[in-house]
Amino acid sequence: MTASDPKADLRCYLQSARDALLWKLEGLSEYDVRRPATPTGTNLLGLVKHAATVELGYLGDTFGRPSGEPLPWLDDAAEANADMWVTADESREYIVTLYRRAWAHADATLDALALHTVGRVPWWPDGRDELTLHHAVTRVIADTHRHAGHADIVRELMDGAVGMSRGNTALAPGDPAWWEDQRRRLEQAAVEAGRREEAS
Repeated sequence: MTASDPKADLRCYLQSARDALLWKLEGLSEYDVRRPATPTGTNLLGLVKHAATVELGYLGDTFGRPSGEPLPWLDDAAEANADMWVTADESREYIVTLYRRAWAHADATLDALALHTVGRVPWWPDGRDELTLHHAVTRVIADTHRHAGHADIVRELMDGAVGMSRGNTALAPGDPAWWEDQRRRLEQAAVEAGRREEAS
């Protein structure tokens, strides 16, 4: 067994989530990358905007390494939740490029600092605002993978595209007929369980 490089491990999992999130945009119209897919407005390009904001905050500002990127959606005058959706004037190219710049800035922080380096999160309460770089990177990985999961569901509901990338669906093999049968079986099991609950 070879020795593990903790920074390389963290970067690998972070990058896989980043790539999955961006892949969910491929082949979609400007409308589809922005349209709200849930009652709370979850949308694909908004998830990317949010992920960029999180990386610039936790893996930049928190460690005294501001990126200099203008983020007007974080201004005091900005409306609530402004980092979770994209205006018609904010292009897809702008948001994707911002996210890639956020990656570069976060990766530079990871390269420059030891994992035990302590930073201060500006938006956390005083006295409870410290965390290590290791904690911050782990937090960003968890957040990005969570949102990549949201994007998985949103994209599947739009056009059936699934998986982490074009070549990695991580699904059992099956054609559309197999999946339709599988879905019917799951529905049948759910109905049966519901009836048993009602009968007890």
